[in-house]
Amino acid sequence: MKVLAAMSGGVDSAVAAARAAEAGHDVTGVHLALARNPQTYRTGARGCCTLEDSRDARRAADVIGIPFYVWDMADEFHEDVVDDFVAEYAAGRTPNPCLRCNEKIKFAAVLDRAMALGFDAVVTGHHARLGADGLLRRSVDLAKDQSYVLAVLREDQLRHAVFPLGDSTKEQVRAEAAVRGLAVADKPDSHDICFIADGDTRGFLDRQLGARPGPIVDAATGEVLGEHGGAHGFTVGQRRGLDLRRPAADGRPRYVLSITPVTNTVTVGPAEALDVGRVHGARPIWHGEPTPVECAVQLRAHGETFPATVRRTDDGLTAELHRPARGIAAGQAIVAYRADEAGDIVLGSATITATDRAVAAA
Repeated sequence: MKVLAAMSGGVDSAVAAARAAEAGHDVTGVHLALARNPQTYRTGARGCCTLEDSRDARRAADVIGIPFYVWDMADEFHEDVVDDFVAEYAAGRTPNPCLRCNEKIKFAAVLDRAMALGFDAVVTGHHARLGADGLLRRSVDLAKDQSYVLAVLREDQLRHAVFPLGDSTKEQVRAEAAVRGLAVADKPDSHDICFIADGDTRGFLDRQLGARPGPIVDAATGEVLGEHGGAHGFTVGQRRGLDLRRPAADGRPRYVLSITPVTNTVTVGPAEALDVGRVHGARPIWHGEPTPVECAVQLRAHGETFPATVRRTDDGLTAELHRPARGIAAGQAIVAYRADEAGDIVLGSATITATDRAVAAA
């Protein structure tokens, strides 16, 4: 099979490309240049999309012995990921840029270009598995599982995807990289948002959207407890950074319950007010059986799962949680899983649009 290996410059994508070559596939490596101005992106090993990453990817391809190219996708990345990130925060939602990058860049723009060039599939270093049935499953390394950010992929995209690392732990991948002589064997994982050079998300959004002061309001009394510099600096469930001028009457900590961009209002309340019993999602991708279905749902990256009853609706998904979840933000994804003997299967996903309080759901 003729495959294109997306090589980020990290250890996972390098080992994935090496395994694909060792399996007898005709492999070509490609690194995605995503920064319009590389100097504004991270340098060093803390993030991804850096100049160092490009050089690391090239060296890994040389060791593996495969052709290597760099594709400039900065404009697509800026429009589909960076601009989307800013627009979502401006609308009072909390996006996941890695999820959007997988959806719009790695498995849309890249896959489309690969197919046009005659490749059969795209290989990536994601920690996830594809079963013989074509269904996406969790990685055996649950701590590194990335099925949540891949659950936006359609069936036709999954048919042209290869995830060679799903049966290995991260420790095994690093050990294999060392044996193969790949210099990235001990390279740290990336954790931060790659296009925010200093790691200051709020500062980045301030520069993009500007200061826009507004009230911080108590949900129960309607009393103005303080002022913020921009509603985009907050997310549901946040406690730090509220800087309330007046404490609540009961003296208890307050958390962000909701963000209303139209009135530029941040509403706060006690922790238990964050508990939700029903989650609504739009833009569904569904691979599973007819609904309603009893399953588990994950509501944030690397978050816990909750038993739920999931139903398809005319325009999305609704999950009735069997126990409350706390601090669920619109803009994240709801991903439904079903457990079987081969591991958790991704049934489908949707983008969270709204939640209902646990008491109301009960």
